[in-house]
Amino acid sequence: MFAVIYRWRLRPGKEEQFVDGWHRVTRAIHAQCGSYGSRLHQADDGTWAAYARWPDAETRERCSTPDPEGLALMRDAVEEYFPETRLRIVDDLLAEPAPGIG
Repeated sequence: MFAVIYRWRLRPGKEEQFVDGWHRVTRAIHAQCGSYGSRLHQADDGTWAAYARWPDAETRERCSTPDPEGLALMRDAVEEYFPETRLRIVDDLLAEPAPGIG
């Protein structure tokens, strides 16, 4: 499997707009491109990060932008982009609790 970490610094007051755009884009990519989904995080230093998983790098590379309006919402909210980090998953012990637990 393949994963990517994305990082941004957002424009003040645009956080909700970014989350809305990210949510739209992530759902579209999952439905139309075969990604395994993503998680969005806000870091202690004020930056934002998302972790996305894919079956492989080729699947990600073939994916175009399935929700241009959602992407526009995200881009408008971003003040600074950081380089993405590409990861090859070596081992995976992440376990999600059952719904309603945790």
